Amino acid sequence: MAAATTVPLPRRPLDASDQVRRWYENELGWPTVPDGPGAPVRLFVGPRFDVLDVPAEAGRAALRHLAPGSPVAVQDGRMRLLLAAGSAEEVPGVLDWLEWGSLRLGLRTLSEGDVMDAPAPPEPDPAGHRPPLPRGAADAAQGAAVWLRPPGTGCEVEASLPTLSALGGGGGAPDLVRVLDTVATQCHRLRLRVCTQPPAFS
Repeated sequence: MAAATTVPLPRRPLDASDQVRRWYENELGWPTVPDGPGAPVRLFVGPRFDVLDVPAEAGRAALRHLAPGSPVAVQDGRMRLLLAAGSAEEVPGVLDWLEWGSLRLGLRTLSEGDVMDAPAPPEPDPAGHRPPLPRGAADAAQGAAVWLRPPGTGCEVEASLPTLSALGGGGGAPDLVRVLDTVATQCHRLRLRVCTQPPAFS
């Protein structure tokens, strides 16, 4: 009599959050927060990168100082510029050195111990390439994080992140000082614009 064969049960299809989590962990090697099934995916900040979180309007001016592969996300009117790991602790000192330290600029940093919402991975085109565009404006309008410049797979993303050690043009990483000076200038201009607007009357 032939031995009975066990037929494995069909696997449960991955839900959207599982697919996003696998993309970050397997394609980029970025650790994610272990939440329950179906929960929004969040990324641990610190092990692979830090984050400079600024008003989106101010952040746009800094894009010219970033490498083409430097990841940038947007969410709720804020822009998140990914920095080299450990750079967040340098930000206050650099702002003081640039004489921006005494002003309230509306920027903040995320570093070791913080988390950020994971933007959905960019949709691949029919050839399998991922375009350097966010998944859709509709996601951003609903408050979801989206990639303005997604991280590339198959390359060392961290080498494209702004760092203080790039001061003076050494290596291929963007210069953190230039990025911060540009962002601080734009944040200050935004604050001045708000202060000079006449009050709205109802």
